[in-house]
Amino acid sequence: MRLHVGCAMWTHARWQGRLLPGHLPQGERLRAYATWCDAVEGNTTFYATPSRATVETWAAQTPPDFRFVVKLPKPVTHEHRLAGGEAELGAFLDAIEPLGPRVHALWVQLPGSFAPSDVGVLAAFLRRLPRGHSYAVEVRHRAFFEDERSERLLERVLAPVAAEWVPFDTTVMFASPPTSDAERDAWTKKPRVPRRSRALTGRPIVRYLGRDDERRTVEGWRPWVETAAEWLREGRSPTVFIHTPDNADAPLLARRFHDEVRARVPGLAPLPDPMPDDEPLTLF
Repeated sequence: MRLHVGCAMWTHARWQGRLLPGHLPQGERLRAYATWCDAVEGNTTFYATPSRATVETWAAQTPPDFRFVVKLPKPVTHEHRLAGGEAELGAFLDAIEPLGPRVHALWVQLPGSFAPSDVGVLAAFLRRLPRGHSYAVEVRHRAFFEDERSERLLERVLAPVAAEWVPFDTTVMFASPPTSDAERDAWTKKPRVPRRSRALTGRPIVRYLGRDDERRTVEGWRPWVETAAEWLREGRSPTVFIHTPDNADAPLLARRFHDEVRARVPGLAPLPDPMPDDEPLTLF
């Protein structure tokens, strides 16, 4: 019974010297992060495919049961809109191969303009993908959330390849006006879609965006605590990513979310103790 939790990144200026050791070079920060959280979003691969050598260092810094949810490159999902980009996709798949079982899912994040009328393109794309990976799809067009026929259409396309539908819950962010610069930035950039909590597979993935106010973040995730607990009781193994607009305390919040779920599901194993910020790094 495993609940994995994580953040949108493994390094952040606000974490250094406070949550993670301040002296760490860039190439060692993932190892330290992995003592706090056991999953991470691979957002950087959307903008540029890393070298295989770089990915080998990611594998070396994380235990085999660590989870990467790795985003497909922008040329594939946004420029070619799944109807091309074979060279970019091939280079991406080759680059991430050293992660092995750490690749929990390949994440197909689609633009807000990708509508129900485009679902046939998604179906054809998913059929072309190698079966050695699990896949997770994030859509942002409101029709998928507000029109039952569109919702069911997408689910029917995901089912044959056992792909998960990734909800990005921003409802707390948009429940009231922003109060900080980071919140104002999120207000203009994040998608505004209804909350969705239906899992399609045994490996559901959730992205939750709170506020810079910890109290409001915790209040807003209460439905997800109950949902994650129910998924665990059903035998599923969820992964939940905790975001805030400034992400200053995201690792602390991710661990708190795990603790709240564990209070409802006593059989859930605790996360390991995080590395103190002055402790030297050791291999797993």
